[in-house]
Amino acid sequence: MNWFSILSHESYMLHHYFKTFSYSKKLVLAALFSALAAILQSTGNFLPGIGYLISPFATLPILICTIISIPFGLQSYVLTFLLLILIQPGESFVFPFTTGIVGLGLGIALLILKRRIGIIVFTSILLMGGICFLLSLEYFIRAIENTPLRSTDFYFLSVYLMGSISSFFKMDSFY
Repeated sequence: MNWFSILSHESYMLHHYFKTFSYSKKLVLAALFSALAAILQSTGNFLPGIGYLISPFATLPILICTIISIPFGLQSYVLTFLLLILIQPGESFVFPFTTGIVGLGLGIALLILKRRIGIIVFTSILLMGGICFLLSLEYFIRAIENTPLRSTDFYFLSVYLMGSISSFFKMDSFY
């Protein structure tokens, strides 16, 4: 396998095929793929044994939506996150920084970058950044729990953290 070779043009052909779809058809596809991604991501908690093997396939619907169009991929990513808040709140914290960012990054890399090594490096950096963010956030929360704070202080700090994280997901930037 040649790492510096140019990929085949299937992703570009798929992107151009989806360009012929109407806006409403793309929107319905993004919603359906978001629901599928939320179901696949939450199988780890619903089916404890085999569900952990099925859960990584939640990357594929986000990848397909991003190949359709990058704004629809972002909408699908955010919608899957919001659906996971309703279905499995525990998975909604992991999805945006691991499985979801890999699907989004892989779709963007397939459309923009042409060489295999660039796609692999770009997606790996996104995944590494997401996992490092989760680990540093866990370390930060554990450090706060060990300090003598009142419970109301921790409540306001957690509301502030969730508000700052949710400010990244503004919907008006997609149009």
